[in-house]
Amino acid sequence: MFNRVFRLIFLWLLPLGLFGCASAPPAPQSVTRPAQAEYAPFVMSGRIAVKHDGERSSATVRWTHSAGADEILLFAPLGQAVARIHREGQRVMLDTPDKHYVAQDAGELTQQVLGWPLPLSGLQYWILALPAPAGTFDIERDGNGQISMLRQDGWAVSYTRYATPAPDSLPLRLALQREGLEIQLLIDEWEMPSLP
Repeated sequence: MFNRVFRLIFLWLLPLGLFGCASAPPAPQSVTRPAQAEYAPFVMSGRIAVKHDGERSSATVRWTHSAGADEILLFAPLGQAVARIHREGQRVMLDTPDKHYVAQDAGELTQQVLGWPLPLSGLQYWILALPAPAGTFDIERDGNGQISMLRQDGWAVSYTRYATPAPDSLPLRLALQREGLEIQLLIDEWEMPSLP
């Protein structure tokens, strides 16, 4: 069930469209996963589209990740942030222009506020084309040795575009599917800050 907050946030974002922008996105950087990718900080800029129970929404997204924290900003067409998901250790917060929410799990919090779960604990690995270290998984690879499909924790993650043909290239386009929910990510830019 999509609640009022989800509709308010994403009605502002619908005009963006995930792949239908009038101008071409900036050329993504050709980057590869660092050797210790599971511990590496990253910044990802791109677009997100969500399809859930017949409803569609999209936004521009910027995700800053480190071992102890995550910040995911969702932007409206004119560039103003309309939602912020922030994780510090085991605490997750979601802020909208007029409300502040707190929980222990990002999936439960986004389900409550947005109407669909964001699997942040797994997604921080899946976005790098890696399985999460906890739990079983199944992987299919393409002819280049890149992951084309990853199944874990009830999610099916398909990878349709990478920055380069190299096996350790970072993905540029992926889709997560689970029980009537599809989350697509189109990555325009990767930044991989050095580990301290």
